[in-house]
Amino acid sequence: MEKKEKFTEELVDVHGIPLLRSIAEAWSQVEGFEARPDDLFIATYPKSGITWVSEILDLIYNNGDVEKCKRDAIFNRVPLMELIQPGYTNGVKKLGELKSPRLLKTHLPVELLPSSLWKNDCKMIYVSRNTKDVAVSYYYFYKKIKIHPKPDSWEEFLEKFMTGKVMFGSWYDHVKGWWEKKKDYRILYLFYEDMKEDPKRELLKMLKFLEKDLPEETVNKILYHTSFEIMKENPTTNYTMMPEDEMDNKISPFMRKGISGDWKNHFTVAQYERFEKHYNQQMEGTTLKFRSEI
Repeated sequence: MEKKEKFTEELVDVHGIPLLRSIAEAWSQVEGFEARPDDLFIATYPKSGITWVSEILDLIYNNGDVEKCKRDAIFNRVPLMELIQPGYTNGVKKLGELKSPRLLKTHLPVELLPSSLWKNDCKMIYVSRNTKDVAVSYYYFYKKIKIHPKPDSWEEFLEKFMTGKVMFGSWYDHVKGWWEKKKDYRILYLFYEDMKEDPKRELLKMLKFLEKDLPEETVNKILYHTSFEIMKENPTTNYTMMPEDEMDNKISPFMRKGISGDWKNHFTVAQYERFEKHYNQQMEGTTLKFRSEI
C-alpha cells in the first residue's frame, strides 16, 4: 500500500457517533464486515486496556508461547476492525487475511457493530475503565496521535470528553450500551480496575468464558509477560513499531502509567466537582458501578 503524508482529520458523525472522516467515508466496508462464528471480539472505549487484553488473549490462543506472540506488532496481530485509512491501513481487509480463529478489536459503541456479529453469536470481551482515568489517558493520546486535532488544553479536552465530542463519542453511552447488551449476548464484561487489583482472577474468568484450560505454569507465564512493566519494554506491544509520522511517542509514551487514580494529578477541585455532578446525572438509573481508584 502506497504511503501518503499523514495529516489531521476532522471527525464526522456516523449515526450520531463522531468518527474519523476516513472511517466515515469507508463505513459501508465496516458495516459489511463478515464475522466468523469462532471470532473473538475485544471491545473497549479508547484508553481502557484494549492492548493489555489483546496481548493476554493472543498469549492464551498461543498457549503461552511468548516467541509466537512476538511475530508482529499487536496492532497487526489483533487489528482494529473499523480503522480504515486509504494509503495506510484497512482493518476489514487485514482481518479478511487472518486465519481462524481470529482475535479482533473494536472501539465502536454497541449500536454501530456490524450485524454479522450478532447473526453469528460471536463471543465478545468488553473492558471498561473509570471515566476520569480514561479522560486523562485519552487527552495524552489525542496530543500524540498525528491524525487527531491537538487539544489546546486539558480543560478544553475535558469539556469535549464530557459532551461526547471526541472520537467514538460518549464514554457514558458506550459503557452503558455494552452493559445492557450483555444480557442478551455472549459478552464477558470486565473492569480495568479489577484487572489491576487481581490480574490472575480476571485471567481465569477469560479462560472460563473461552472454555479453555491452561496449566498453572502457563497462566503464571502469561501474567508475567502481560504485566505493565514487561509490556512497556516489549516493542511488539508498546507501539514503538508504529511509524513516527503517525504517533509521536516523544510527547507521551503509548503505555504511559497504567495505573488507577492518575486523574487526581490532573483534575482541579472545580473540575472534579463539576465532573462528578455531570457523571451522576449521566449514570443515573444504571446498575453499572465503577471504582475511581483501587
